[in-house]
This record gives sequence, C-alpha cells and structure tokens, in this order.
Amino acid sequence: MPVTIADVARAAGVSKTTVSRVLNTRAEVDRSTAERVRDVIDRLGYVPSSGAVGLARGQSRTVGMLVPSLTWPWMGEVMQGVVDTVEAAGFGLLLFTCNRGADSVERFTSQVSARAFDGLLVVEPENTLDMLTALHRKGLPVVLIDDRGHHPEFPYVTATNRDGGAEAARHLLAAGRHRPLVLTGPARFGCVRDRHAGFRDAYAEAGHPLGPGQVVESDFTEAHGRAVVGERLAAGREFDAVFAHNDLGAVGAMAAVHAAGLRVPQDVAVVGFDDIPMAALTRPPLTTVRQPMRRMGETAAGLLLARLTGEALPASPVVLPTSLVARGSTPGP
Repeated sequence: MPVTIADVARAAGVSKTTVSRVLNTRAEVDRSTAERVRDVIDRLGYVPSSGAVGLARGQSRTVGMLVPSLTWPWMGEVMQGVVDTVEAAGFGLLLFTCNRGADSVERFTSQVSARAFDGLLVVEPENTLDMLTALHRKGLPVVLIDDRGHHPEFPYVTATNRDGGAEAARHLLAAGRHRPLVLTGPARFGCVRDRHAGFRDAYAEAGHPLGPGQVVESDFTEAHGRAVVGERLAAGREFDAVFAHNDLGAVGAMAAVHAAGLRVPQDVAVVGFDDIPMAALTRPPLTTVRQPMRRMGETAAGLLLARLTGEALPASPVVLPTSLVARGSTPGP
C-alpha cells in the first residue's frame, strides 16, 4: 500500500498538519522537527499528494470539473482551455462525468464532502442545477460553462447564440437562399431557443418568414440530421438550404443531400454551428458558426481561480462572441 501523510506523521511523532507545513516549507516548524520529518519522508519514500501539500493552507490546490460526458464533439476544446489555465496556475484538475447517472452524482457528492477540490467548473449534466445551486449556497465556488439558458445565480460563461443564428441567416440570405430547412436541437436547451430566435427573426425581417414545416427539432446527432433531410428530400419537399444547430447535424444533412444525387452548395447550401475540428474536413468543408470553445474553458477557469484567490467576480455573465466561418458548403460572394 502507498505511504500516506498519516504514516509519515506517526513515524516522525508529529501531526499531519506539521508534515504538511514542512512540505510547504512553512517557517513555524522548528529546524530539528523539520529535519526529522524530511528524514522520515526520505526513508519511507513518501510522495505527497496535492491535498497533503495544501493541508496547512486550507486548500487542495485542485479544481473539480463536472461534465455530462466526454463524447460531446466540442468537449475536448473546452477542457483543453480549462487544463491550460488551471495548470499554468499550479493547480490540478479532478474530472467527474455523469455517464452512470445517479451513481456518478453520488460519487461526485462524496468528493465534495471530502473537500477533494477547492472550486468547481461545470458543463451542466441534466437535472443537476438544483444540486449545484445548493453547493454554491453552502460556499463552494462554482462557475458554469454554457448556461443552456438557465441563468444560474453563480457565475457563468456563454456565447452569443442569438447573434450566431442571425449571422447564419444573413449569410444564407445574401446567397439568395430563401427556403431554408432548420434542424434545431432539443427545445429545452436555452442555446437552441436563442439560435432559432436569431435565425427566425433575421428571415422574417428580410421578408421570408419561416413556416412551421421548415423547422424540425433534432437531437444534435449526425444520424438524425441525415434521416430528417433524407426523408424531406424523398418526400419532394423543396428547400434550398439547411441550417443545423450543431455541426454533427449539418454533416448528416450533407450526407443526405449527396445520397439523393444533389450537390452542396449548388442545390442545397448547409450551415452548422460550433466549428468542431471535423467541420473543416468535410467535403465540401462546412460553413459554420464558431463558438469560442477553448476560450470559454479558459475564461471559466480564470474566473474560478480568481474567486479562489479572493478577487471579486463580475455580477453579470461573461458572454463571448460567435463568428461565422464561411467554407465550401455555402456559395461564395
């Protein structure tokens, strides 16, 4: 079994706090005691954990991160932004997923109780906002990444989803595409409602309001995007563009257009949302609305670290701009 800080303390005849103070080179430990503790550490081969190092100063020097799953296409970019920021500040990262539902949540809450981390970054799993709010009210610093329209009482970082939807609409309108098919995501997500509102309003203002048959709720998967567009084409439904609320849905839409013997963008233009790495590799490359996913991770981690060092956090959410990336799936100017 690995040597613990308790083993070192017992062998040296001191408390665990004293061992932690020695590890942190704190001056309040006298020289002879510090030397005795270091000798025991060397003899036992003890490797200090971040929790042991932080014990004397009341911090674990570790940040927790709770996410629904690691399979989301943009999760890697968000996490890389978090990791870059956290590690640069000398903190570790403890990652939790909710792949196993209630079991995962129970395991996570046990780590909260054990004070395994100093603050929490969250990409909100389903049905956890009440729990997160309760943790925040009990004093755990929490920062949310992508608020999904929930607008929690603790700090969060989001993107200009409504503006992104409007920019996608203006791009298609400029290309003369007046009959779009819109593949939304699940309606319970605030980002979906915002993206659709921006797109819908831009088309209405241009004199081409969307009809009910032009909007289909999808599930953010490539398979559903392919199925919906394929069914519409087989039924003879006429549309000259597809706006999918995420890139996977857009990739599925393009596959269905190609399978029907049509061309992208000549027959059907396609626009996605997110700008995941796959978007630049499709044939043709996908026009999409870029979310600054890595910057969202960096910004959220920076907010949390600032809170841990006693800085005041902004009262309003941090909203980062989206931007349209025009590629080959839409006509050029």
